[in-house]
Amino acid sequence: MAGAPDLASLRDVAVAVATEAAELLASTVGDERQVIATKSTATDMVTEMDRASEALLVRRLQELRPDDGIVGEEGAARPGSTGVVWVVDPLDGTTNYLYRHPGWNVSVGATVDGVPAVGAVVVPSQGDTFSAASGHGATRNGRPLRLGPAAPLATSLVGTGFGYEPATRQAQALALAALIARIRDVRRMGAAAADLCSVACGRLDAYYETGLEAWDRVAATVVAREAGVRVEVLTGTDLGPDCTVAAHPERFEELVDLLAEAGVLHPGGLG
Repeated sequence: MAGAPDLASLRDVAVAVATEAAELLASTVGDERQVIATKSTATDMVTEMDRASEALLVRRLQELRPDDGIVGEEGAARPGSTGVVWVVDPLDGTTNYLYRHPGWNVSVGATVDGVPAVGAVVVPSQGDTFSAASGHGATRNGRPLRLGPAAPLATSLVGTGFGYEPATRQAQALALAALIARIRDVRRMGAAAADLCSVACGRLDAYYETGLEAWDRVAATVVAREAGVRVEVLTGTDLGPDCTVAAHPERFEELVDLLAEAGVLHPGGLG
């Protein structure tokens, strides 16, 4: 690698290509709803627009950053030589999109030498574009994001999500039932990147979800961290390969303890 990449420039690339893909998706959101195919289960739906969005993202990233790697939810896997790998979710919240429910988004992140460094999340239904680069802060629609004071967990609004497999969803719901009396309430948007960005901008006080993939969280993790949120991927869970937890730094360990008591995480989840 010739030298450290300009993260601000990479952020601008992420915003540009994510915006293009979001515009493509938004152009057909009013069309008649169709299920084109399925992935592992009947509720994990894939549309023609997923593939079209990823094709656009891959093409534009190759034009703008031809030597970088690319990994995408719909199968894109291209090696690079710069240490920069783009991690893209062409349509985060596919079910929301199919049902015309708010929250679907395009998520474009980049890792540098394996570390999340750049992110852009465009949420057309909310009119929001979130962006960030490590060391450069985070913005929502061009305005700086900074986490406010920490709310007590008892009065915190917490976001979460559920897996596609019915048995996994059932186990996650049982754990949530043990948690919900200890917080203000819970919200389930159905799009991980939007949820993480919601913590960054104050729509949520905290968020946790098991079983996310890299494309679900890389971009939004950078946004949240640059806004001051503590985001960790913890492996001590039986509800998936890992659990992504995001909260105000002053409440993070307390939330982890509550998640352990509810059965989401193993006791001593921070190790």
